[in-house]
Amino acid sequence: MTTPTLPTVTPTPSPQSAHELAPYKTRSNEELIARITAVREELGDSLLILGHHYQQDEVVEHTDLRGDSYQLSEMAAQSETCRTIVFCGVHFMAETADILANRPDKLAARGGQRVRVILPDMAAGCSMADMAAISQVEAAWEDMSDVIDTERVIPVTYINSAASLKAFCGKHGGIVCTSSNARAVLQWAFERGDRVFFFPDQHLGRNTALTMGIGEDQMPVWDPYELELGGNEEQAIRDSRVILWKGHCSVHQMFRPEHVAQFRQQHPGIKILVHPECPREVNDLADVSGSTGLIIKTVKNSPPGTKWAIGTELHLVNRLKAEHPEQEIHFLSPVVCMCATMYRIDLPHLCWSLENLREGTPVNTIEVPEEVRKWSLVALERMLAVK
Repeated sequence: MTTPTLPTVTPTPSPQSAHELAPYKTRSNEELIARITAVREELGDSLLILGHHYQQDEVVEHTDLRGDSYQLSEMAAQSETCRTIVFCGVHFMAETADILANRPDKLAARGGQRVRVILPDMAAGCSMADMAAISQVEAAWEDMSDVIDTERVIPVTYINSAASLKAFCGKHGGIVCTSSNARAVLQWAFERGDRVFFFPDQHLGRNTALTMGIGEDQMPVWDPYELELGGNEEQAIRDSRVILWKGHCSVHQMFRPEHVAQFRQQHPGIKILVHPECPREVNDLADVSGSTGLIIKTVKNSPPGTKWAIGTELHLVNRLKAEHPEQEIHFLSPVVCMCATMYRIDLPHLCWSLENLREGTPVNTIEVPEEVRKWSLVALERMLAVK
């Protein structure tokens, strides 16, 4: 059976009269900051600027809310006065903000008025999210249906994915997860099916399933570029409990076991704190593994003198180091690991998007098509119901 392809999400074209970006790149930071501040004061609480934890400091300083991607979207959606969200994050985050801020009950409360969502730079994407295209996921679903009963397979997509993948899960009895609730979501899925199809991050899926007693031999990896069953034998698919997508976070993939060994040798008593998007070989060696929120909370609640080597995005680690001088904090890699696509959003892009908004020529508006929005919301609401 062929699954109908869901429509893709495209940004609303920018008006021809919009201010050009180029001149902003020649302005000093001081001028850009003054102009950003002026727009924020003029628009007041009708504007919410959201900043993800991985965003660079000079941008975060001008945000109203800071947090994880889903947390930010949900907080913004709760605002009664917000009419525009400027999301200093990446594309899938802006999509989620549009879905949550403009769900039916919120629209009704605003008399049908939509909240506009703006992404300051459309090139701010997510390499992990891009590793699973909706056409690839639909093709994999169809292929595996030749070997197993997909009616008993529950698709689970990480929040770090395109809205079209969230909608796929909504339509097929599936659900969305975050790094903090992945285990609870997998338990929910196993109560409703025999297998989980987990995408796009194989490491979060594997690390979470291992804590539930599922063996790695029960978790084949589906490579969308392999023609036959994602590079697997039929028996491997039949024996599976969790079918993992061959995707990863380019930042967390950089951390290696030898980095852990080096820090333990050079800094006796140091603790290793990592995100579960790290490969298993690193995750298994960590003292603490958890979401971005858990990483921040763990450091915040630790006593002075605690020594940490943290395996997550560089801007966040440096911010934690600055905010907690009473602790010794290191970045768990000799290689610079930052979210390069999120780093594309800078002061020129933020100022450009804000001034165009004020002048009535909004740029880079993210609006999820109705069919994708509807089914994405189903999958997200299932996640919210998981305890």
